[in-house]
Amino acid sequence: MTNTNDFILTMKSISKTFPGVNALEDVDFALKRGEIHALIGENGAGKSTLIKVLTGVEHPEAGSIELDGKLVQVRSPQHSQELGISTVYQEVNLCTNISVAENIMLGHEPHLFFGGIDWKKMNALARQMLERLDVEIDVTQPLGNFSVAIQQMVAIARSLEISSAKILILDEPTSSLDVHEANRLFEVMEKLKGEGLGIIFITHFLDQVYQVSDRITVLRNGKLVGTYSSALLPRMELIAKMLGRSLSDLDEVSKAKLVVEQKESKKSLLEAKGLGLTGSLEPFDMELHANEVVGIAGLLGSGRTEMANLLFGIDTPDKGTLTLDGKKFNDFSPLVSLQNGIALCPEDRKAEGVVGDLTIRENIILALQARYGWFKYLNLQKQYEIAEKYIQLLGISTPSPDQLVKNLSGGNQQKVILARWLATDPKVLILDEPTRGIDVGAKAEIQKLVLDLAEEGMSCVFISSELEEVMRTSHRIIVLRDRKKAAEYADDVDDQTIIKTMAGNL
Repeated sequence: MTNTNDFILTMKSISKTFPGVNALEDVDFALKRGEIHALIGENGAGKSTLIKVLTGVEHPEAGSIELDGKLVQVRSPQHSQELGISTVYQEVNLCTNISVAENIMLGHEPHLFFGGIDWKKMNALARQMLERLDVEIDVTQPLGNFSVAIQQMVAIARSLEISSAKILILDEPTSSLDVHEANRLFEVMEKLKGEGLGIIFITHFLDQVYQVSDRITVLRNGKLVGTYSSALLPRMELIAKMLGRSLSDLDEVSKAKLVVEQKESKKSLLEAKGLGLTGSLEPFDMELHANEVVGIAGLLGSGRTEMANLLFGIDTPDKGTLTLDGKKFNDFSPLVSLQNGIALCPEDRKAEGVVGDLTIRENIILALQARYGWFKYLNLQKQYEIAEKYIQLLGISTPSPDQLVKNLSGGNQQKVILARWLATDPKVLILDEPTRGIDVGAKAEIQKLVLDLAEEGMSCVFISSELEEVMRTSHRIIVLRDRKKAAEYADDVDDQTIIKTMAGNL
C-alpha cells in the first residue's frame, strides 16, 4: 500500500467548465516526490486546463488541491510559484537580448549596499544554478547567443531559482529539440528527480514518455481515463486509451467506409518526392490522384499539420520537390498554391479559418478574391451568387448570407470554411481536422461531401485524429509517427495495423 506521505501533490475531483464545454470533469491527479509523471492525451483532452488550474491561471468549480498533505487554493500564477510550483512552457518566454544571468535572476537580483545590482554575485548565483543542471556556459552572454536547448535549461534554472520549486511542470519541452538535446534534458530531469522534485511531463512523443516517465496519467475529453505504471502499460494499450477504445473494441470495429466508384483513370495531380523541412518533417514521398481521398493518420505531434503546411506552401521545404500536373513548384506560398488549384482548410477554424465579424458571404469569397487579386473586385451580385450556391450545396443553416459567421454553430462555421475553398474550384483540397468540435450529424455530412468531391475528380487529403473517421473516408492511408512517414496502406488495412504503426510496433 502506497504511503500518502509519498505524494507531494494530490488533486481530487477537479471540474472546470467553459461556455458550452466541460473542460475537466471530476479529474483526479497525484504526483509523488522524486517521480517523473507523464500527462498524456490528444487535443481537447484537458491537459492544459488541468495545468492552468494547478498554476492558478484558472479556478475550478469543484474539487480540491493538496500540497504536502495540506489543502491549498491556488489564487494566481504568482501564488503557485510561492507554493513551489514552477512551469516551463514549450515556447521559452525569456528575454533573448539580455544576459543569461539576468534572465535567471530577473526580479530577484542581488543588490549592493548602496542600491545598485551586484553583478558579480548575480553572475555567480546564475552559474551555480546552471551547474546544478550540469550546464557550463558564459552567463554574461546574451541568451539569444545560445541554442534553444540551452535556453530551455536556462528557463528551468530560472524556474528553480524563483520558486524554490518542489514541483516542476514541463510543457512540451522537447518539441524544438533534436534527439541529443532531448536526451540531455532527460538527464537533467533524472538528476532533479533524484533530488526529490516531482516532475509533470507533458509531451506527445510516446517514445519519450516510455524513456523517462515513471507513471502515466491519460485524459480524454476532459475526463480521467486512468493512471498507470509506465513499465506495466504496453504502448498499444496506451494509444487505445488515448483514442477511446479498448483493444477488444478495436478487434470488433467494422469498416463502414462509404465506397466511391473508382474511375479508370489514376491521373496523378500532386506529387511530392523527398519533400521535407528540417526540424518540422522528415523527407517523404506522396502521390495524389484524381478521384480519391488520401487519409493522414497519426497521433498529436506526428507531423500531420506540418505535412499540410508543406503541401500548401505555408512552410517552404528545404528538401525535395513538389509537382502539380507534372509542373514543378519553384515558389512556395499560399497564394501560389491557390493560383495553381491547391486549397487548405486549416486545423484551427477560429484562429486561422473564419473571420467572426464578417458575414457568411464575405467569408466565403475571401480566398477567391485573393486569387483574383484585389484590383479585380468581385461585384456584389457575383458574391451573393457564390454564397447562395454553397449555402445550398453544404446545407449551411442560416437565414441569410449576411449573417455574421460568429453567430453560427461550430458545424456551420466549418461548412463556411469548406465553402470558401470550394469556391476556388481546387484540384487538390487539403482538409486538416475538418470535423473537430462539431456534432455527429455535421461530421457525417462533411465526410459524405469529401467523398462526393472525390467522385467528381478532385483529390482530397483528409487529416483527422479520429482513426475511424480516416478509415471510413479514405481510399489510401498514410501513417505518420514522430514527424516521419511511417507507412502507407490501402483502404483494406485494419485498425490494429494502423495503431501498431503509430506505436512503432511495425
